[in-house]
Amino acid sequence: MALKVKATEQKIKIGKYADTYRYVMAPELYTSLNQNKVIKEAALRSGVSRGVMQACWDAAGEVIKAWATEGHSVAIPGLGSMRFGLRAKSVANVNEVKTSLIRSRRIIFTPDVDLKDELANTAIQITCYDRNGDEVKRVTSSDPGTVEDPENNPSPDSPEGEGGLTPNPSPNGDGNDNGGDGDDGMTED
Repeated sequence: MALKVKATEQKIKIGKYADTYRYVMAPELYTSLNQNKVIKEAALRSGVSRGVMQACWDAAGEVIKAWATEGHSVAIPGLGSMRFGLRAKSVANVNEVKTSLIRSRRIIFTPDVDLKDELANTAIQITCYDRNGDEVKRVTSSDPGTVEDPENNPSPDSPEGEGGLTPNPSPNGDGNDNGGDGDDGMTED
């Protein structure tokens, strides 16, 4: 199987390439899978009834939500872990610390190594379309399959301060900072 990407010739409106046409790539998104379809397939693969699978699915979702909102990093089997974090402005004086410094709350997902390996080994097929919508070229990936790790390696294309921030290690040394986002909760704009 391959991931499908389309490269569409578009006129750039701002920045370094303003008023020029460039091919812009974006993944071709498939339809969102309905939860019932996922539960049916999981029930088939596990050999349990759909009702039991539904109950387990619902309970797991509630547990993940409860523990994550308490500040835990919660494992999602076969996928990775998720936790909540935030982006906030920093201040020099402790008396200036207040909730209004928080710019946003975030959900942070860290994929398992196996999931990243699967993505790295998945081919990418690119279909190119010119500005008139006509297909002009097809390409299959020959790249090294590098997978971005936004928690440890910032993407060279990501805006400064977005993603790619190394989390502060936890006092117990397990690498989980239990709810921060790698910028110790307080960052400059």
